[in-house]
Amino acid sequence: MVRPTSSPASAYDAWAVAAPGVEPLLEAELRTLGFADATASVGGVRFACDAIGLARANVQSRLASRIVVRLSQFKALAFHELERAARRVEWARMLGPNATYRLRVTAKKSRLYHSDAIAQRVAEAIERAVPGARRVDGPAKDEDEPLDDTPHALGMAADAASAQLFVVRFEHDRCTVSADSSGALLHRRGYRQAVAKAPMRETLAAAMLAAARYDAAQPLVDPFCGSGTLLIEAAMLARRMAPGAQRTFAAERWPELVVNAWSSVRAHAAEQVLPAAAAPIIGADRDTGAVAAAMANAERAGVRADVEVLQRPLAATQLPPGPGLLITNPPYGVRVSERGPLRDLYATLGRVMREQGRGWRFVMLSADRALEGHTGLRFRERMRTSNGGIPVRVVDAQG
Repeated sequence: MVRPTSSPASAYDAWAVAAPGVEPLLEAELRTLGFADATASVGGVRFACDAIGLARANVQSRLASRIVVRLSQFKALAFHELERAARRVEWARMLGPNATYRLRVTAKKSRLYHSDAIAQRVAEAIERAVPGARRVDGPAKDEDEPLDDTPHALGMAADAASAQLFVVRFEHDRCTVSADSSGALLHRRGYRQAVAKAPMRETLAAAMLAAARYDAAQPLVDPFCGSGTLLIEAAMLARRMAPGAQRTFAAERWPELVVNAWSSVRAHAAEQVLPAAAAPIIGADRDTGAVAAAMANAERAGVRADVEVLQRPLAATQLPPGPGLLITNPPYGVRVSERGPLRDLYATLGRVMREQGRGWRFVMLSADRALEGHTGLRFRERMRTSNGGIPVRVVDAQG
């Protein structure tokens, strides 16, 4: 058995960024992964780790959006104080000679509030410490773009996509400097290249499964599977497949880290993979293109044999013998003209559960309490978050 081995890298003060409402689930996940001190607060989870732990968190977390490492924290009331403190940051730990980097600067309730001026001083400190280091432009924040979040779609130049990101945050005159260890956002597992209408991010699908306490021992059905994200995340979870095993991370390029920290973590993760899912995972959609996208994505994810994708309308849903989990992200309209057809659709969802779902649980991503009511089911709220900028709730009901 291959087990991760130690690296000479020092300990890290790490912060796993989470979508709103996902923080408690992410804390539980990180504790399960071996980070006993993981502590959730607004926006994420703080935990301590070494180089192996940093690799493990990036490769195995299903819920984190990205993982950053704190490099320095200091108080600065004037630019000369910022300049002096920035020169003491060990930039060369994460940035090699002639490498590119980008900055993300925010300032709230601080005397130093001009983000461009702050970025200029920090850039000067970086380029003084690292020979040939070059700053490139990138997005000012992580974009919540559900359809296409590739670097090209976000307006990023090719070199910005691979540049090391440093996050500089001023709040109440205290500056925190962090280095991003993830690179591309962690929801980008690599399999979702074909998309249907309104796809959800992989991390949100994983959060729904976590909120539903999906244990992979019972059948799972998604009657609005779209491009298959919920199905694929369920299959990867059922087979214990690490979500980041097939992608690369920014910290792999850090000068202070050694390659075996990542290769050993990937090898250990590969040993944990089960040969097949233990129970049926079934998706359906009435749209031919959605079905094709779901099957193509499942193939890329390595779980095509574990999921069944059918082309059929909601009314034709057939639940296998239960108990089981019906979990879905149904359409929710934002225009008044869409409300009539959606009322009928939600009523059909409720009828399917009442007629076939004895012993089943129904978990749904909902943006509208009124539409929930048309199911005729009594829901409990499991989580509040957002999807594509729209406030949503994860709710469940018993069949």
